[in-house]
Amino acid sequence: MIDYRDATIGDAAALAALFAHSFTDTFGALYDPADLAAFLAGHTPMHWAAQLADPAYAIRIGEADGTPAAFAKLGPPSLPVERPRPSIELRQLYVLPAHKGSGAAQAAMEWVIATARARGAEDLFLSVYVDNHRARRFYERYGFERVGRYRFMVGNHADEDDLMRLAL
Repeated sequence: MIDYRDATIGDAAALAALFAHSFTDTFGALYDPADLAAFLAGHTPMHWAAQLADPAYAIRIGEADGTPAAFAKLGPPSLPVERPRPSIELRQLYVLPAHKGSGAAQAAMEWVIATARARGAEDLFLSVYVDNHRARRFYERYGFERVGRYRFMVGNHADEDDLMRLAL
């Protein structure tokens, strides 16, 4: 069982570690170690603390028996898409492998959509790695539609991501 709560600045180190663990577990084998290290170096506790202190971001952390196990982060739009309506971006949603299939991702997505609406967004954007079929199916179940492609950089390595949009 994962219990979610709003993250605080005191969670910065836990979120940095959770992100590094989740990203590496999911995608680490795709990259040269130097590219992966360069990418993760941009997600330090100081980076997380700055976002946690910024009201433009909303971050929710999930814990299982007091141990960080999942998180979701909303932030200002940054993806290269047309945004004619008020919009927000799902920057990250990760669940540790031991908790996949537990409903943790669904609980996080319900919070994401409710929070996006509460902030006045009419569109919710995200990017997802083209070969991450499980994540793409998950987003499609919520009504996200592909609206383009994006080159997501991990160090010097460029991945192809699908850009997806949900009309709220």
